Amino acid sequence: MNGRKDKAGRLLGSALLAAALCTPVVIASQAMAQAAAPSEARMSFDIPAQALSSALTAFGIQSGYQVAVDQATLAGLQSPGLRGSATPREALRQLLGSTGLIARFTDSRSVVLDRPPQGSGAAVLPPVVVEGQHAAPLTATIGSLPPEYAGGQVARGGRVGVLGNQDAMDVPFSMTSYTSQTIRDQGATTIGEVLANDPAVRTGYGFGNYSELFVIRGFQLAGDDLSVDGLYGMAPRQIVSTEMYERVEVLRGATAFLNGVPPGGTGIGGSINLVPKRAADTPLTSITGNFTPESHAGGHIDMGRRFGRDNALGLRINAAHREGETSIEHEQRSTTMGSLGFDFRGDDTRVTLDMSSQRQRIDQGRPVVNVNATTVVPRVPDSTHNYGQTWSYSDLTDTSAQLRAEHDVTANTTVYAVIGARQMREDGDYSSQTVTNGNTGASTASRLTVPREDSAESGTIGMNGEYITGEVRHKISLGAAAVHNINRNAFSSGAAQATNIYADQTLLRPVNSSISAGGFNTPPKVSETTFTSFFISDTLGFFEDSVLLTLGLREQQLRTQNYNRAGPQTSSISERALSPVIGLVYKPVPSVAIYVNRIEGLAQGPVASGTGITNAGEVFPPYISTQYEAGVKYDSGKLGFGAAVFQTEQPLSLTENNRFKVEGEQRNQGVEFSFYGEAIDGLRVLGGVTVTEAIQTNTANNTNDGRHAIGVPQYQGNLGLDWDVPGVKGLALSGRLLYTATQYLNASNSQEIPDWLRLDAGARYATEIHQQPVTFRLFVENLANKDYWASANGGYLTQGRPLTARLSATVDF
Repeated sequence: MNGRKDKAGRLLGSALLAAALCTPVVIASQAMAQAAAPSEARMSFDIPAQALSSALTAFGIQSGYQVAVDQATLAGLQSPGLRGSATPREALRQLLGSTGLIARFTDSRSVVLDRPPQGSGAAVLPPVVVEGQHAAPLTATIGSLPPEYAGGQVARGGRVGVLGNQDAMDVPFSMTSYTSQTIRDQGATTIGEVLANDPAVRTGYGFGNYSELFVIRGFQLAGDDLSVDGLYGMAPRQIVSTEMYERVEVLRGATAFLNGVPPGGTGIGGSINLVPKRAADTPLTSITGNFTPESHAGGHIDMGRRFGRDNALGLRINAAHREGETSIEHEQRSTTMGSLGFDFRGDDTRVTLDMSSQRQRIDQGRPVVNVNATTVVPRVPDSTHNYGQTWSYSDLTDTSAQLRAEHDVTANTTVYAVIGARQMREDGDYSSQTVTNGNTGASTASRLTVPREDSAESGTIGMNGEYITGEVRHKISLGAAAVHNINRNAFSSGAAQATNIYADQTLLRPVNSSISAGGFNTPPKVSETTFTSFFISDTLGFFEDSVLLTLGLREQQLRTQNYNRAGPQTSSISERALSPVIGLVYKPVPSVAIYVNRIEGLAQGPVASGTGITNAGEVFPPYISTQYEAGVKYDSGKLGFGAAVFQTEQPLSLTENNRFKVEGEQRNQGVEFSFYGEAIDGLRVLGGVTVTEAIQTNTANNTNDGRHAIGVPQYQGNLGLDWDVPGVKGLALSGRLLYTATQYLNASNSQEIPDWLRLDAGARYATEIHQQPVTFRLFVENLANKDYWASANGGYLTQGRPLTARLSATVDF
């Protein structure tokens, strides 16, 4: 298949197929949720002075109360707003101000507003209901998901580690939470496709496999180090499907105090948290058909219901399957996943249970490319060309379960516990190429077969409390956490054979060489890690929360045991570290937040390895990095901006005189700028720019001191626009530009890949067919079919995908 052929015919055919498959299915729905349980705990409100109707909407979202009022009654009325701590009833009185309206509570969470009666003949008008989402106390983590921001592409905040769900304006960190709307509208099927929207993140492949590897602020974050609902060790390995998640949250910067130590040893530059889907009060049944012009097709069903008294029980089910050839020639991928999200919300107790299973298989995947140190960087092959071998494949199955429960001991104190377990099996034949002549593309390809099994258990117990002492409000978090991982694997390899990255050369699968170890059916234990920690923090609010000071400390212990594949333990290390945080937020006005932070990153140390190394197997102490950051955020209610300057330092490993050492340092200094929201009605924006100066210091023999770090572009930026076409109801068009500057492939900076600019575009149309809402979506990545090396991070090359069109049709019932 020639990837440069015109694909218009196949796109049209796929669209017709989508319409044909999405026929109505009638499924009974449950009634809308009734009022939530009463809660007169003090809450934090941030509602600026504005029209009373808008202020009541914000009140409903932040408090969970239902406010019924005739719209004509609100005409022309203004609210003085409210910022600070108050009970919902106190807040409502403040918001009504001198409007003359009175509030009549009809039950514990419903209120009717009206003018004082002037006579028995006063007319009773039908109410207009302003509804807020079901709200939990401020000390809760379940049911406290921040609302969507204007435009719906991002949320107002997200999970900030042990601090729980927070509004972005209240924390001294940089964060973005991408919503299910963004995932659906762009047809994103993996986390990397979602994070293409983020100006501080770039995505490549892992070393020797097809895993998505994220680079945040110039530092790697492996797919194994993503968290799920705040818990490490539960995310599927290598590639994570989006269908089971409501949001993808990015927290930029070091997070050792907030999240603890990632089990995979990455994440110095930031963290990614995946938010599981939950049943909403409104019944949901959504069926989607997915198609690409290359005959890669599938479907997804998403169902949510609530049951029982006051709709206390919720169930959310997702199932998806897709398979076929991708836009890269001869590359076949298939994905099957299923997830179940159960939740219970009582008067003072909440419980969630999330279970998921995912299988990913890739046949003849296009691999990463290594480059010999003595040659030039090869030009980029044709965007659709596949230099992977026909016998190469990767097959992964992940199964996990996660249980969370919390109980309100008092109106302002909540205790919680969460525990999760995961099992993974990986089989594969991997074959990355090493270019020996960059001018001709001559290379070699060998084989590495690595059956692997991972088991992980993770858990946290803790307490969240909110208290007032004098004029100071305290938000207390304390608890303990643990992550336990066992890795079992075996391997065999085949000898290298000559090939070329520009030619179609099919090699026979190499026979096993003398380099192999372990049994393939039951791989032996290779490593066991146990990370435990205790944490405590206090966020102090001064002057009605216009000044917020966060202080925290986490004591962490990292235990690592390594084994050879014959059974005996080869090395062991146990280290302790203190991870502090201090952050300050100052709000001169409600719409502006100025912040600073000092926080550390922590990762398990490396194990000495390499040809000719005299101290092979030596385990080094944990990496400790230090971050300083200052920034400002602006929130107009419709449009948000963020700007930050940061510096993060991380130790580097190096080899000197045949000895593996940890002595070098990578210092990343940078500036970030981001924007999001709805600039004008019907026009949504999302993007930003990141400038990073990543410099090496204290390198071996000072050879590379002052040179740029591998794979960190000095400039990268995004611009995304999403526009409702005037005069055509239901039609929207979108476009996205991504720019990434040059990157160095080696530490000496003698090998460099060019900068690249990519254009993506999309369209969607919402209509009704047989009285059922139907939405057609088309999103095209790399519209110009550009050939480019997307990443040099890790010291190897990941090629960008060719023109890739994702077409879907969704029917909602």
